[in-house]
Amino acid sequence: MWRVWVLTAFFVPTIVFAQNREVEQSDRIDVETAPRPSATALRTNATFVIDGQLDEPVWSDVTPLTGFVQSRPDTGAPASQETVVRFAYTEDALFIGILCHDSEPHRLVVPSLKQDFNSGSSDMVGVTLDTYLDRKNGFMFLVNPQGALKDVQIFDDSRSENQAWEGPIRVEAVTHDSGWSVEMEIPFSTLRFNASEEDQVWGLQVIRRIRRNHEDTFWAPLDRRDQVHKMSKAGTLTGFRGVKPGLNFRIKPYALVNNATGSLLESGQSGTQADLGLDLKLGVTSGLTLDLTYKTDFAQVEVDQEQVNLTRFPLFFPEKRDFFVENSGTFAFGDQSERSYRTGVSLQDFTLFHSRRVGLRGSGVPVPILGGGRLTGRTGGFELGLLNLQTEAADGVPGENLSVLRVRRGILGTSDIGAIVINRDATGSEVEGYPGFNRSFGFDANFRPLSGLLIAPYLAVTHSPDLDGNNLAGRMWVGWRDNMWDASALFRHVGDTFNPTVGFVRRRDIRQGYMTVGLHPRPNIPSVQEINPYIELDYITNLESELVTRRRAFGLDVTFIDGGRLSFKYGDRFELLDAPFTIKPEAIVPVGSYDFGGPQLSYRLSPGRALSGQFAIARSSFFNGDKTSLRADLLWRPSYHLSFDLSASHNDIDLPDASFSADVFGARVDYGFSTKLFASAFVQYNAATDQVVTNVRVNYLYSPLSDLFLVYTERGNTSVGETIERVLTLKLSKSIGF
Repeated sequence: MWRVWVLTAFFVPTIVFAQNREVEQSDRIDVETAPRPSATALRTNATFVIDGQLDEPVWSDVTPLTGFVQSRPDTGAPASQETVVRFAYTEDALFIGILCHDSEPHRLVVPSLKQDFNSGSSDMVGVTLDTYLDRKNGFMFLVNPQGALKDVQIFDDSRSENQAWEGPIRVEAVTHDSGWSVEMEIPFSTLRFNASEEDQVWGLQVIRRIRRNHEDTFWAPLDRRDQVHKMSKAGTLTGFRGVKPGLNFRIKPYALVNNATGSLLESGQSGTQADLGLDLKLGVTSGLTLDLTYKTDFAQVEVDQEQVNLTRFPLFFPEKRDFFVENSGTFAFGDQSERSYRTGVSLQDFTLFHSRRVGLRGSGVPVPILGGGRLTGRTGGFELGLLNLQTEAADGVPGENLSVLRVRRGILGTSDIGAIVINRDATGSEVEGYPGFNRSFGFDANFRPLSGLLIAPYLAVTHSPDLDGNNLAGRMWVGWRDNMWDASALFRHVGDTFNPTVGFVRRRDIRQGYMTVGLHPRPNIPSVQEINPYIELDYITNLESELVTRRRAFGLDVTFIDGGRLSFKYGDRFELLDAPFTIKPEAIVPVGSYDFGGPQLSYRLSPGRALSGQFAIARSSFFNGDKTSLRADLLWRPSYHLSFDLSASHNDIDLPDASFSADVFGARVDYGFSTKLFASAFVQYNAATDQVVTNVRVNYLYSPLSDLFLVYTERGNTSVGETIERVLTLKLSKSIGF
């Protein structure tokens, strides 16, 4: 089998190169060596009306940004449509005016009106601002032709992003015969920058996406593997003088009333209840922001995606609560995946701080959060994150105090080193089965000695009074990525008693070695953007050096110019079970060693089409039996107001002692009345638990950062015809700035 993989890995690129031919065009540039551009913002006392029209006289006085260059489909070629961007500022705010010329404005692709829209499937224009000019972090603002806004914090030079971040941004867009235009007002109090510098220089990147042409263009030229938030390759924005971030003081009270019934609810949770709470944001210094919360509530958060677990290890559920998602990149520590690299691990394997362990039990039932605070930002050359929260005691779970301290320091340009300390203490009376405390300590680094080379080690240790043994975790990961090659190697160790109770660890008692090599040729084949053949090897032993898992795979990905993607992968796997593996009560895999594997095939339709989606099929042996898996996701957007999303996951398991199916189905409808009023309904059926989950949400954004939510959630058990949870919630919040 390995001979087949090796021959395929060598012959596929050879065939591709034979078909490829060099295309010389005098107007194409080398995006890797092109100089980084610079622009200037104009100081003005003019008054702006944010209506998207760009009819204020001051705009004609501003030097425009032009000359956008394609990253895809034709890397280095000039943009097919002209984009003109202007920056002006007053004492209080930055104003951005953008004119997107388009010869066919009736063909603009606008799939949604909702906030934080899917920018990959839409025409859009976006600006990223690196306000500290550290070439790593910043703010991103994306707008589509109907004025929907996606505002995001970005961290670690495109490594992670925080889509829950929101600022009181004013934006409007209009379409016209020559294309579409955008006006944006960003208060300086929304941004963090070094106010001690009289003359500000910020990193700047601007993107324009023309979806029908499958075209991305950038002001500071980028290769197609890089994103708009790759700040180490951004240009600069100058001209700021004497600007200050302002007080940045904002208070956000909320009022809530809900009615809950159902057999799943514990005592004190049913009936009609009302509550009040408060969030506060204060700019302590020009670089540090303090967030305080009292009686935090997350009733408006959408329910989790249902999952079926066919592994021996715990499931990972992502964080969705805004308070924890905001600034989450500051506290990230663990097996972070790297954009454009194949790493073999992710935060779903290990993260030292996983906020889902705070204010939620393992079943997802909320634990009341009394209050807390978070201090984030920069001071004295350090990036700082400090978090403290107090939960209330509830139904046998003790009250707990959680503290997290995260510090990073930039070194050697875009490299950094960091440390984290996490402390979890039970408060109040002792509860049997709960240790008095759990503490975690970690050190990590990201070294970038060469463009394309990344070295990311970490070392972590945990301590609690109920565990004694090997409580260390550590890794060394090295990756290389350029236009052609993609290679990485990993060594990872996780001790048998390593237990961060505010983190997530998928497997303990392991030593893991991983390597991958892949190619990314860009052939001259009609409709094909890139081909990526690769091989992977994953080798895992226990701490006694006994092999427990081995995975080998060959894969081939074909990315099409329209954004579609075809993926094939063939892998084989070895697993050693030292204890029976219970999939279901009637389906138990006995102790022993197992070799199994097989092929899998998937295809993703272009996300820019009105009808898009993804389909996958896999057929393989499975321990001492067989498994067939089918997955389908279908998204239909008949207009930018309305979308339908259908999903299905089907698994047929055939074991010597049992045969069964494990299925999950979902249906979602979204309707955007405007960029301020949205409604959605999400229904899921999990055959493994015989549960139907319904979530209906109406959200009215009646003023910046101020919301009215009406949320209905129902969970029913179909096997007994019982409603186990039904909750109707009305929540009103008001953001007041000073």
